Amino acid sequence: MDLDDTLEPTLQNILDQKSLKWIFCGGKGGVGKTTTSCSLAIQLAKVRESVLLISTDPAHNLSDAFGQKFGKEARKVEGFENLSAMEIDPSSSIQEMIETSDAQNPGSPFSGLLGDLAFSIPGVDEAMGFAEVMKQVKSMEYSVIVFDTAPTGHTLRFLSFPTVLEKALAKISQLGGRFGPMIGQMSGMMGLEGGQEDMFSKVEQMRETITEVNNQFKDPELTTFVCVCISEFLSLYETERMIQELTSYHIDTHNIVINQLLPPTDTCPQCGSRIKIQQKYLEQYEELYGEDFHLVRMPLRTEEIRGVEMLRKFSEMLVKGGPLTPGENALSKERRGSTPFIAIAGNQYSYTQFPPQCFA
Repeated sequence: MDLDDTLEPTLQNILDQKSLKWIFCGGKGGVGKTTTSCSLAIQLAKVRESVLLISTDPAHNLSDAFGQKFGKEARKVEGFENLSAMEIDPSSSIQEMIETSDAQNPGSPFSGLLGDLAFSIPGVDEAMGFAEVMKQVKSMEYSVIVFDTAPTGHTLRFLSFPTVLEKALAKISQLGGRFGPMIGQMSGMMGLEGGQEDMFSKVEQMRETITEVNNQFKDPELTTFVCVCISEFLSLYETERMIQELTSYHIDTHNIVINQLLPPTDTCPQCGSRIKIQQKYLEQYEELYGEDFHLVRMPLRTEEIRGVEMLRKFSEMLVKGGPLTPGENALSKERRGSTPFIAIAGNQYSYTQFPPQCFA
């Protein structure tokens, strides 16, 4: 895809790229990742046959955002025929894995140890999330999958999982070739018939699946990452760190959503001070990413963005282009009074999108 001619401030490019299978939305905590991922999934449901929205954040928000309970099994979002959602629960998945192991090996002295180890392993949340990705790769029942990810550190560990596991399992496969006979003898001495062959067979199958996931994640035709942020120093810093990490993983990213922007005002001193801060960092976003990224500016709303209808409205703004930015001059009160809409870059935006006190 040639981005040189399509770097408008909109996520329309994602809707137009029909080859995408995996879309990640991530960023610093509290910047609007869930709202953005839900809204993007709603827009994708208009142009794709089937869409699955998965939350890999341990503190799930999909149920709260849609006002509908979701769990570890995909469930259709009310009001949509082709949009489903699910929330991965690592604790539940681990417990299920332990119970399955106990059922297959009743009375095993390692059952309790397995549980203690599983819950204490660093990155287990990401591991369970990745296990769900592997299931989806095998079945691929949905034409596109959107991930509402955990804050940046969790997300980067999640995305590095395929590479790390692929290398680890390749080593295990090599060891199987070298030490297979010895392991077979030890298994026979311990009364574990056929354990070694089954184990390495499963390892090889897993490695093939992980290699496929890794290849898909690194293919810009199949995978992209949407960075979500706000116009503040810490968010800008974390966005830059995330983009550098994604680049090192060879994961495509060319969209940044900047949330919670205030419109121009000369009547609210607090808003005015905040706008100056936002403008300072907006200029840095433009300087760093303006040539290579779609920078989508989203306004701060006066109401909570909860429920399907509010998310639908918000989602429209993701694809229609950004609102009035703090860097542009506010219109006079007279003009505001006679013109209910403002025109920016060929688009129109209603003043009702912005806090009313800013236009008092």
